[in-house]
Amino acid sequence: MTILIKNGRLVDPANGIDGPHDVLIDKGKIAAVDKPGSLDNRGGSRPQIIDAAGCVVAPGFLDMHVHFREPGFEYKETIESGCQSAAAGGFTSVAVMPNTDPVNDNRSITDFIHTRAREKGIVNVYVIGAITQGLKGERLSDMADLKEAGVIAYSDDGRPVMSNQIMRRALEYSRMLGLPLIQHSEVLDLTCGGCMNEGRVATELGLKGMPTEAEDIMVYRDIALLKKTRGRLHVAHISSAGSVDLVRQAKAHGLPVTCEVTPHHFTLTEDAVRGFDSNTKMSPPLRTQRDVEHILEGLRDGTIDIIATDHAPHDVADKQVEFGAACFGIVGLETALPLTLGLVREGVIPLSKAVEMLTSRPAEIFDLKKGSLGVGQDADVVIFNPDTEYVIDVSNFKSKSKNSPYNGWKVRGRVTHTLVSGKLVYSYSN
Repeated sequence: MTILIKNGRLVDPANGIDGPHDVLIDKGKIAAVDKPGSLDNRGGSRPQIIDAAGCVVAPGFLDMHVHFREPGFEYKETIESGCQSAAAGGFTSVAVMPNTDPVNDNRSITDFIHTRAREKGIVNVYVIGAITQGLKGERLSDMADLKEAGVIAYSDDGRPVMSNQIMRRALEYSRMLGLPLIQHSEVLDLTCGGCMNEGRVATELGLKGMPTEAEDIMVYRDIALLKKTRGRLHVAHISSAGSVDLVRQAKAHGLPVTCEVTPHHFTLTEDAVRGFDSNTKMSPPLRTQRDVEHILEGLRDGTIDIIATDHAPHDVADKQVEFGAACFGIVGLETALPLTLGLVREGVIPLSKAVEMLTSRPAEIFDLKKGSLGVGQDADVVIFNPDTEYVIDVSNFKSKSKNSPYNGWKVRGRVTHTLVSGKLVYSYSN
């Protein structure tokens, strides 16, 4: 099928394009990109027209940190429902974390996820393998075999690698194998039993806190090991002022470290917990306004490389309990775009930078042939209207789970079309 996307503002940071362009898609690939009207007679047979007037056309978004829960926790999310949620949010590629049941620490589980993604997925699904067997932090997984099976990175997400020696060896393997380690930065003996940020609000609410030092110390340790091993380190869901400063310093010294931030860590603070809404319980926890300000500065100066959602679906039974007993995490795929566009409207980063952090930059870090609308590339495309105003309603989410603190928020920016390899996998209609 031939598709012509007309009248939109094309934002393609990988190719330095930001302005009015039409895009021609043929046989699942980008066939041509040119000035408005220039492609009207290209493509032979009459193409299907998508009118993108008033909208932004961009490479499909990449989310390098999602939990689709399959195998083992399909009542929370499946690969099928997770992909539908991704498409609704404009994401055409996602990377799934290994904390499934069984844990993805071996080839057979990686193969299973790839097979399920081919059978049920409507977006590109990449797989992240475990750093250690069973996520126990005691023995390394067979990292080389996992790479042969097709993983794009390694992580014990949610369970940080506490052993200095094991983390050192893992970084050495990451250098040899050419794949990054994604670390959930947390010193567990400092956070044990905690459920929100340690500070004034936790004291007022009578909740046990999780200090920022737990994150900062782990980031410092991993950067110190990075100096020795020259491996590849990616800091997941950075949340503290100190961690942002540490990554900035490490980059200034030329160390191979990158990091991500979630929308909830730049839009919310610990004050959101005051209502004891368990949808505000996440790990790392929501921090202070000072931490948010440092994150915004890290976004401005390029210290923070990408935006990722840490999409963590939970069934209502996991969340409708007292705050301390609730599971950590929120869904994020279907709210990421409007929350990120808030950064643009507030002047933190320009639109082209926001799109870069969702497309070409994650593709570069994880060595994926995505995030570009160059001729010959897969036609993974998102079209969104940045000015459409609406109220977030979790009951309309495609995800099986609805655990979001943003229900009822008035936001701007809605995905209208998502295409994967030229196939329309999502379209919004009133």
